[in-house]
Amino acid sequence: MKIASVADVKAHFSTFLKNSKKGPVVVTKNGRPTAVLLSVEDEDELDRLAMAYSPKLQKILTLARQQIKEHGGIPHADFRKDPADSTLQSVLYSYAKASSTLVFAALRAG
Repeated sequence: MKIASVADVKAHFSTFLKNSKKGPVVVTKNGRPTAVLLSVEDEDELDRLAMAYSPKLQKILTLARQQIKEHGGIPHADFRKDPADSTLQSVLYSYAKASSTLVFAALRAG
């Protein structure tokens, strides 16, 4: 893992992008970590990354964990049912689909 200041990254951005393929590059401002450059190999990896840091998805997952803790999980046979049969599954499915669409639209526009 490399560590570099904002000024260094700004001055040598393409070099740090190449370095990010070998591992994360931590970007610092005034000596404190403020960002990380990560290499993304495919669209699935980008989706996972975007979803991992989504406050909306984290809220949904927290609610799901709380419901499982209070009421138990669902039987294995019910897990593969149509997402429309379960509100939570439906919300997660819709969110994942919408997130993918938004991320790809932003990448194409950018």
